[in-house]
Amino acid sequence: MVHQLFERFKDLHILVVGDVMLDVYRWGQVDRVSPEAPVPVVRIRNTEHRLGGAANVALNCHSLGAKVSLATVIGEDEAGDQLLSLLNQEQVLTDLVHRNKERSTTSKTRIISRSQQMIRLDEENTSPLSIPEEHSFIDSCLRYLQIQKPDLVIFEDYNKGVLKENVIKKIIAHCKVLRIPVAVDPKHDNFLAYEGVDIFKPNLNEVLVGLQVSMTAPTIENLQGLHAQLKERLQHRITLITLSDKGVYFADTESNGIIPAHLRSIADVSGAGDTVIAVAAMVYVLTKDVRLMASYANIAGGLVCEVPGVVPINKEKLLQEISQLET
Repeated sequence: MVHQLFERFKDLHILVVGDVMLDVYRWGQVDRVSPEAPVPVVRIRNTEHRLGGAANVALNCHSLGAKVSLATVIGEDEAGDQLLSLLNQEQVLTDLVHRNKERSTTSKTRIISRSQQMIRLDEENTSPLSIPEEHSFIDSCLRYLQIQKPDLVIFEDYNKGVLKENVIKKIIAHCKVLRIPVAVDPKHDNFLAYEGVDIFKPNLNEVLVGLQVSMTAPTIENLQGLHAQLKERLQHRITLITLSDKGVYFADTESNGIIPAHLRSIADVSGAGDTVIAVAAMVYVLTKDVRLMASYANIAGGLVCEVPGVVPINKEKLLQEISQLET
């Protein structure tokens, strides 16, 4: 069954909408302290560029075999050029990638020595889209939805300014008209703007901050209460809450539960949420099975944490792990 499901991934066309970033990793070696200040001197050995944010969600979907389009706004700068080059290499469609000379492409540079991050340097402009850019972006997205009618839309929100409330609401409304399922990985700025979506996937801390509540422990009863509050505010269909090393919680009108995390050798949790939303949304669109969706997404999120840096899920490794666990 799982092999047949994975084969069907290639039949999906997915539109990912949201904030993208360029993740830069500079690997080096520390063998002395600077004479200018009490800081280590890192001799850089090599530099690596990777897709981050919504671009990583798109890459995860493509890694599983889907046709993927990405809608976002980036700057007319070197980081934007590098990001577009990576997207083209990975065969992610970029027709809806807008470039704006007034914005800078979000770039996060990590200096790493002996598998330890020494410092992270962020270059970004997180101001909301201007009104003209917002309208242009909405128009192109709605036109694309109308013509292409993708099988799924995924919002990936990193609070970097692309997903303004009006952008969110216009795209969701059009997806409803076209009966296109919508999945969301939210952040706090527009946490409660995603009304009526199919899958709402925050992490536990984002829920607590978004609803302005506290929790002593992530018990099934407490999580059911959070789902009820989210449902009252958002009127969505499915809640999927990631619980870090505790696994994931899922709920809809018919079932709910906690799926524990599998024992892992954790190297880096960066980008795990991107993988979870990609796998969860794709599995649900094809199966409509909420428990299966949560189970496979839980496994995938754990697998990418075993690799340093932001990486997409490896389809063959995920298939192998699922097959072993189900036997």
